[in-house]
Amino acid sequence: MSTEKLRIDKYLWAIRVFKTRTLATKAIDEGKVKMNGASLKPSKVVGIGDIYDIKTPARKWTIEVTGLLHNRAGYEEAIKYYVDKTSEEDQQLNKYTGSSFYTGKRLSKTGRPSKKQRRDLEDFMDTE
Repeated sequence: MSTEKLRIDKYLWAIRVFKTRTLATKAIDEGKVKMNGASLKPSKVVGIGDIYDIKTPARKWTIEVTGLLHNRAGYEEAIKYYVDKTSEEDQQLNKYTGSSFYTGKRLSKTGRPSKKQRRDLEDFMDTE
């Protein structure tokens, strides 16, 4: 067991729950990471055996800390540092919300017209 202190925001980033430390810090500040039902601060020190409830845009997690990972590692390495204790009910919910997760890309046929659509619209509106 390492005697060094590790912040919760850095830990969640290192085990790949969040893509950046900024996102991890923001989620913690918004109360989306809880320990025993209580909200945390990003500077909270992580201890082995701690159990956290995490709500990300993609899914709900319940994890137990089994080791401290100080630097971000690959997925295969990162999963060795926690145990996923997500309830069956939340896992079912994750399956349904996973398919409709917002990826940041706009949906097809919405938003700005394509170049071809714009030309067709200009031809239609041209009354000369």
